[in-house]
Amino acid sequence: MINLLFPAILACIGAWFGFANPLAHVPPLALLLPIGLMLCARHAPSPKAAFKRGWLIGAAAFAGSLYWVALPVHDFGGLPWILAVPCPILIGLFLGLYHGLFCLGLRLVKGRLSWPFLALWVGSSWWFLELLRGILFTGFPWLTLASAFSPWPFAIQTASVVGSYGLSGLLATAAVLISRGTGILSRQRLAGALILALLAATGFWNLSLPLPETNTASISLIQGNIDQSLKWDEAYRYATLARYETLTRGESDRNKPDLMIWPETALPFYLQELNSLSLSVRNLARDIQTPIITGSPAFTFLPGRRKPTLYNRAFLIEPSGRLGSYYDKEHLVPFGEYVPFGEYLPFITKLVQGVGDFEPGNNEGPLPSGKIRSGILLCYETIFPELAQARVAAGANLLVNISNDAWFGRSSAPLQHLYLSALRAVEQQRSIARCTNTGISAFIDPHGRIQSASRLFSAAVVTKTDVPILTSTSFYHRNYDLLAWLPAILLALCSLCALLTRPKS
Repeated sequence: MINLLFPAILACIGAWFGFANPLAHVPPLALLLPIGLMLCARHAPSPKAAFKRGWLIGAAAFAGSLYWVALPVHDFGGLPWILAVPCPILIGLFLGLYHGLFCLGLRLVKGRLSWPFLALWVGSSWWFLELLRGILFTGFPWLTLASAFSPWPFAIQTASVVGSYGLSGLLATAAVLISRGTGILSRQRLAGALILALLAATGFWNLSLPLPETNTASISLIQGNIDQSLKWDEAYRYATLARYETLTRGESDRNKPDLMIWPETALPFYLQELNSLSLSVRNLARDIQTPIITGSPAFTFLPGRRKPTLYNRAFLIEPSGRLGSYYDKEHLVPFGEYVPFGEYLPFITKLVQGVGDFEPGNNEGPLPSGKIRSGILLCYETIFPELAQARVAAGANLLVNISNDAWFGRSSAPLQHLYLSALRAVEQQRSIARCTNTGISAFIDPHGRIQSASRLFSAAVVTKTDVPILTSTSFYHRNYDLLAWLPAILLALCSLCALLTRPKS
């Protein structure tokens, strides 16, 4: 019991306080998560026991950190608390399977690898499992180990070389090595400390370097702070538009930015239709002579379908008032924007409000406005490295994340979401303009430094007059395909080495 309880406590403390939370966020504590899992595997009597214990510990760690999942399904999905509270537990049980696999693997290679090869196995395994978690079953790479350190920009600079998943692998390796040594100056502990020291040193060095010679742009983020319970009320549409118009005109008079950005579904009506609401928005862009990026639902009629196909869309409204380029969200939120296998499960409805079931888009190109080419990441698309990679590959020199985080309430989710966005900035060496309905709206520079962050649940305008607009690419971006396969290759080689080695007693 002690062999299970102590690792579980370590891992849960690491997850609950190492990631953003309402009490105290202490990033280094996140390293207790891989340490706890390592101890769990080390003392497990069998591989089966290691998997089961790692799974349960991972489930507790994830469920506690994702407690906020219960808020939107209760407040906006209509579920009573007795059904809403188990939701983060169920998600934790699923995500905990990855930690169970990590412990299973550690138990299988126990005594078969020298410590340098064990370190390589730990790093490649953690890297591979986080990558896998971002892909399987639509993917959910929330609470990656590297994201715990986003408040400390110096600690995440290596993501520009190996990506956030690779950085997580390095952090897990260092943590396990430090915890395994038998003496203060043992080679394992010194190696683990050296990894952390190198990550910090290269991070500080990178932050000290100036950004490449580049253009800059003046950009304004308009945070409307529209009450989610009123947002889709038809009687409140004019009031919603009036608030955005007032904030936008006021900022235009003060600073005349190059681009205005409104949040995801800022407009709770179909902007593409010609009516008084949509004409007011187009006239606004023409009056202030500034392009506006805004979210709005959209539709199209496809051949062979009786009902319109709906999209969660980001529009670029040109200074002439014309609707220009647009982006349709391609990675939709299961049960929030669509129901998986809905045709076979008609009794399941979406848990949140909206206009209907959206379908994914397939237009990855940037929205051009003058010198700015905005690669759009809609809502939680910003947590997926491959989507930011695709935007930059398509020519984006700025990443724009528009979101509606009102679902999360005053929880840790808005901060967790923001910290994941910071990793995309470092990976791609791109500025990010992040505009949300209720906060947190902010600018993130290409080094992952969060700037000019707004407060939660307040109407706000956030303007930055010197946003770097870069065209150069990072090592991670240029070698993305290789780095996507590297952890699997390293893990396979280490596992083969362990298989061919007689275990030590």
